[in-house]
Amino acid sequence: MLLSSYRLGNLTLPNRLVMAPMTRARAVDGKPTEATATYYAQRATAGLIVTEGVHPNAVGQAGPFMPGIHTDDQVKAWRLVTDAVHANGGRIFAQLMHGGRIGHPDVAGHHPVGPSAIAAGTEVFTPSGMTSAPVPRALETAEVAEQVQAFAGAARRAVDAGFDGVELHGANGYLIQQFLSSSANERTDRYGGSTTGRIRFAVEAVEAVADAIGADRVGIRLSPGGEIQGIVEEDVPVLYGELLKALPDIAYVHVLATVDDEALMELRKAWPTAFILNPGGQIGPVEGTREQGERWLANGADLISYGRAYIGNPDLVERFRLGLPLAGADRDTWFQTPNGYVDYPSYQH
Repeated sequence: MLLSSYRLGNLTLPNRLVMAPMTRARAVDGKPTEATATYYAQRATAGLIVTEGVHPNAVGQAGPFMPGIHTDDQVKAWRLVTDAVHANGGRIFAQLMHGGRIGHPDVAGHHPVGPSAIAAGTEVFTPSGMTSAPVPRALETAEVAEQVQAFAGAARRAVDAGFDGVELHGANGYLIQQFLSSSANERTDRYGGSTTGRIRFAVEAVEAVADAIGADRVGIRLSPGGEIQGIVEEDVPVLYGELLKALPDIAYVHVLATVDDEALMELRKAWPTAFILNPGGQIGPVEGTREQGERWLANGADLISYGRAYIGNPDLVERFRLGLPLAGADRDTWFQTPNGYVDYPSYQH
């Protein structure tokens, strides 16, 4: 089933493999490079590529060497990437990732913002290395709408840059999940407190993006119950059940295996459109396998996303098709280094 086609929104995918978003930290001045275009084009046989996290505005930049999509120059640079992927027959969504409290003034010259003035209690990347995450500035109620509109504006720019759609990053402890989280969100206005309040930011952001570019071009990534970067969520089945009910019928939800199989199955049943599952868990502690993918397709998932496996295997689809062994990827070259990016070869017969 992994190699069968699938209709996703207005796209026909030739297979059910999704290249998961992975931070590679190789942008220059906030822009992707020619190597970025090569990297994604090499992997264009994936049914769908979702890019690394792209900040929708300057204050949303989580770390150094990460690309944005809020200036004309950034749009122009991304056009080289999308053209290269499309020339190789691929389809590509931009992941819109607002770091929220995960960030540092030394990264983009802006103090991080969040739902509440509560530090993540973890370390963040800066140009001079790892340091403690600062206490963010709590967004005023009126300012929350500005961050919602930042997602919508970035989505329009992504379409201008040639992307087939966008995915909102609602996982891994970044801004959208911070609003969902009881440990990051102690607001008493309409964006906090009750389940309805906690999900409001995510719903408004998705609605704004869907209004901007069309619901069939929009997805959201979620890590229900995932505990990373200081995140704690209460009543996870209720929280995410209510979130899925409140979201418009966008192209897909992209769920990390951060809860047990039973809870994942309940989310699958609750969602009316495409359900992408990443079996590797949160920030790839294990490398997903073909067997896991086939099992989840049999259990009702529509598409399977692979992260780490795509670093060292640009031809992952062909390796799965022919039963070829997978190459490993050197963890020391995941970020920033000139090697370990576009130099992984296809399988040599």
